[in-house]
Amino acid sequence: MRCVYRETRYECGDYLEVNIYPTYRKNISRKRKSKPTSETQQKLNEIYSRNHLIRLANANFTDHDLKIELTYTSEHNPEDDETAVRELRNFLRRVKRYRERYNLSELKYIAVTERGSLKGRYHHHLIMSDMPLFDLVKLWGKGIVGSDILIWDENGIANLVEYMLKQNKRYMRSRNLIDPPAKKRDGRFSQRRVKELARDTDDRQEFEKLYEGYFLSKAEVVHNDDNGGVYIYARYYKKEAAWCRQKRSSRQRSSDGRSSQKRSTPSSG
Repeated sequence: MRCVYRETRYECGDYLEVNIYPTYRKNISRKRKSKPTSETQQKLNEIYSRNHLIRLANANFTDHDLKIELTYTSEHNPEDDETAVRELRNFLRRVKRYRERYNLSELKYIAVTERGSLKGRYHHHLIMSDMPLFDLVKLWGKGIVGSDILIWDENGIANLVEYMLKQNKRYMRSRNLIDPPAKKRDGRFSQRRVKELARDTDDRQEFEKLYEGYFLSKAEVVHNDDNGGVYIYARYYKKEAAWCRQKRSSRQRSSDGRSSQKRSTPSSG
């Protein structure tokens, strides 16, 4: 059984996601133990699903868009999961009609529904296109609308996405989200080189040699003990990413003795 490592790259705006993983030639029969174990495969599936949603978020939203939380008053709290999802879908339809009426861009969103463990209150977490908070409150009409701007860092808005998935691994997304295409290349990395990289995912210098113009955000490794396969997942950000420029500009204004202006966070209605 011959193992060839494949590199898959996804360009997501200011961010680059890289997957390095083993593949096997089709004309060579694979032994039973060559496949990842069910436990390993489950972990790989979870990582891929999580990273796919992070790619969608980083590629489709900007610091002009919003993080939203929709809550219910006691009288409007849904009876079950199905009703809660229906309430969310109805809200999104109202938002779409509003945006069409005022000639705004097509709505983009990622949404997760959660039910509180203590009181059983439902609420919804969303990443969505920017629009006036006052109008969002009127369109919701079931309770309080919490709103904040999206905060970007070396991982984009990955931390927010991971938080949403911890609440509920099932999510809704608009169909118009751009899904960054995969760019695949076989043979760039030998099995020996992959194992060298996997030994120390904190060795930023070695990882950053691989992709000029990028800094490493994070890298993680999964080992398949059955066949010795190594799976590397790495995320990078451009050295001239927008959030980096904004951070440098803020530091410069501070060092010059000028107060930096922050975008005000809308209060909930």
